[in-house]
Amino acid sequence: MTDTGRGNAPHPTADMPPEGGPRLPGEGAGVGRGSAPEPAGGGAPGAPQAIGYAAARLRLLGQEPPSGPALRTALARLTDDWLTGLLGPADGVALVAVGGYGRGELSPRSDLDVLLLHDGTADATTLAALADRVWYPVWDMGVALDHSVRTLAEARKTAAGDLKAHLGLLDARHLAGDRALTAALRTTAYEDWRAQAPARLPELREMCEDRARRQGELRFLLEPDLKEARGGLRDATALRAVAASWLADAPRAGLEAARTLLLDTRDALHLTTGRATDRLTLQEQDQVAASLGLSDADALLRRVYEAARTISYAADVTWRDVGRVLRARSGRPRLRRVLGGRGGRGGFTEPERVPLAEGVVEQDGEAVLARTARPEQDPLLPLRAAAAAAQAGLPLAPHTVRRLAAAPPLPAPWPAEARDRLVALLGAGEPAVAVWEALETEGIVARLLPEWEHVRCRPQRNPVHRWTVDRHLVETAVQASALTRRVDRPDLLLLAALLHDIGKGRPGDHSAAGEVLARDVATRLGLDHADTGTLAVLVRHHLLLAETATRRDLDDPATVRTVTDAVPDVATLELLHALTEADARATGPTAWTTWRASLVADLVRRTRAALAGRPVPPRPERLAPTAEQERLAVEAARTGGPVVTLHARPDTGTGTGEEPVGVRLLIAVPDRPGVLPAAAGVLALHRLTVRSAELRAVELPEPLAGTGVLLLTWRVAAEYGSLPEEARLRNDLLRALDGSLDIPARLAERESAYTRRRRPPHAPPRVTVAPAGSSDATVLEVRAQDAPGLLHRVGRALDAGGVWVRSAHVSTLGASAVDAFYVTGADGAPLGEREAGALARGVEEALG
Repeated sequence: MTDTGRGNAPHPTADMPPEGGPRLPGEGAGVGRGSAPEPAGGGAPGAPQAIGYAAARLRLLGQEPPSGPALRTALARLTDDWLTGLLGPADGVALVAVGGYGRGELSPRSDLDVLLLHDGTADATTLAALADRVWYPVWDMGVALDHSVRTLAEARKTAAGDLKAHLGLLDARHLAGDRALTAALRTTAYEDWRAQAPARLPELREMCEDRARRQGELRFLLEPDLKEARGGLRDATALRAVAASWLADAPRAGLEAARTLLLDTRDALHLTTGRATDRLTLQEQDQVAASLGLSDADALLRRVYEAARTISYAADVTWRDVGRVLRARSGRPRLRRVLGGRGGRGGFTEPERVPLAEGVVEQDGEAVLARTARPEQDPLLPLRAAAAAAQAGLPLAPHTVRRLAAAPPLPAPWPAEARDRLVALLGAGEPAVAVWEALETEGIVARLLPEWEHVRCRPQRNPVHRWTVDRHLVETAVQASALTRRVDRPDLLLLAALLHDIGKGRPGDHSAAGEVLARDVATRLGLDHADTGTLAVLVRHHLLLAETATRRDLDDPATVRTVTDAVPDVATLELLHALTEADARATGPTAWTTWRASLVADLVRRTRAALAGRPVPPRPERLAPTAEQERLAVEAARTGGPVVTLHARPDTGTGTGEEPVGVRLLIAVPDRPGVLPAAAGVLALHRLTVRSAELRAVELPEPLAGTGVLLLTWRVAAEYGSLPEEARLRNDLLRALDGSLDIPARLAERESAYTRRRRPPHAPPRVTVAPAGSSDATVLEVRAQDAPGLLHRVGRALDAGGVWVRSAHVSTLGASAVDAFYVTGADGAPLGEREAGALARGVEEALG
């Protein structure tokens, strides 16, 4: 069966059994758990056959290799022959294997799921005798048996009321007796399953989710249950059942290999322990690894975790498809009424496609590529698509991820936009996890960050850790995204979160090894020398605060010196504080307690005071306006209106972190209230994303001296499509300034068109007054999630506060806006403490 695309039901092909059973991996369930009947007297029937079966079974299990598909198939065939001989000649009866045994797969200690099917013509005594001929030798052998005796109608009725029984019947396989009975059973089981799929698949999904809540996720457990945990063999069975319904199909890439690996591991576990167990306990892992030819228990767990990740991802994608198909079916009657019986051309209504970024759109609740996107020609597209999906709280469609894998590698060092999109992806919070893992399924993460491969699916033996190393790094970035309002450089915080444990699994101290790797990554990403140094300090010392605060006397001056010797300045200290908290929160529920948090906060407070005693380098003098800026300012003063110049050639970045991405836009406007919100609102209406901005007053030469002109220098990028013309920007700015263009209403109208999409939660905005920020103005610092119209809302709030914006410095780091506004009162003096506090609260409320 091949993948038929999004939302389409697969159809049977030649590789299916005649009754339509899809060849998908899985582990079956029994069909009814009958109790053992009392013996009819005398010795157990079939004793000679049992002795022969036992000897043949021992010989088979002693062969090399001790596990694998060939062993399971041979063991099933041997058992088939034995049970066939036990039943003997029988009319109107069929012996049927179901579940895992029905698929012809038996692990060394697997139980036997067997159904004695009859046509209803035999009396109870005859049926009991037939059952005794089969059941008692099996019990005498010590083999676990799940058995039942039913007519076709009884089996069908049981399946209708028992989901597990129905799943078992989907794997029914004839062993002995009347083949026509078995064929009728299989045909009926599949027909009923497909007819009842809209009701049964939600039930199956709930059963899977309930099991996952009880058993946990296989790839994060130190002692995983290979069958019951999420991503285990039971989930593979569920995928088989979904495919059999013809409503949806699972991604096939790697799925069979993943299922086979889990089955091989279970075989080795059975032989190692001599027990019918599915739990891979710590004490058995080294022996199981050795029997599979692996170096140690960690190598075994990494392979098992990889397999579980593949099955979990396939399950996520499949259940998403099932939900989409069922929602579409439930909406068809209403849609037909609205459209007069047709859903569009040919009865088909094309799903709405909403742009998210250049080359990326939303369709059917997923992020997919636009029709014009060419991944093979766009090395930035994987990161752009991933960031857009995560920021919108959407998953990446599987076929989109496969197409993104064809993108060429990024140049080294990375362009500024690539770095920016990586930070935006990491800053998206919880939705970033699913997007990151989708990229991992096609190896895109390892191509972007080759160092990632070493920590991929690496287990952590410390029971405090709830995740593997790779997932812990991503979860730390999720936690850090909620702390970005606390730091000056959210981009460095998020990168440090992703890389802080990158040295694990290498010789020596993982922090020291990680520092070397972090410097290599920073160079590849295009960070400048200073940022590379900061990132290296954060990775090297990510355990410093927690270990020092909990193990040393905070009143001892040497304790604080331990930190100040490693941390060069207050900004780095704040980054390290946030990283420490994010790391602990991502470790597990016991790693960040109130006690630990208070100790770390106390150490940070003492260290901040010590660092504050160091001399602060003077702020560089502001550069004089360029000839172009002065010319624009003169033109604005002369005409009394705005002057706009757009340099349409994009700046791709120098690769050193010095040049922000985007195109340069210069606006000169006679100084008046409302300039900032009007200009920012016009840019938002034209779907221009502000990467950075600077606002300053320009002093003009004679004869225009004394005429106030504001110069706004922007770095902007089109969300998608082409840049607007200068004339359109100028005309709209004129209308915004004279009040004929209602920007708030236009932005609200656009926002209402997107209210159907549930935005992921982000850290709340934070607006503070910078202490001693300036001697001639009050400095307001704004940290918030970047969003269309954000700067417009800030500007309106400042206008409402009755202040003048003397200068502004705006920057967007990934998905975080980090802005500073220098404001004064109407008299040109800094604001008083109470006024400044009220203004900060007003701006924060406007952003909330």
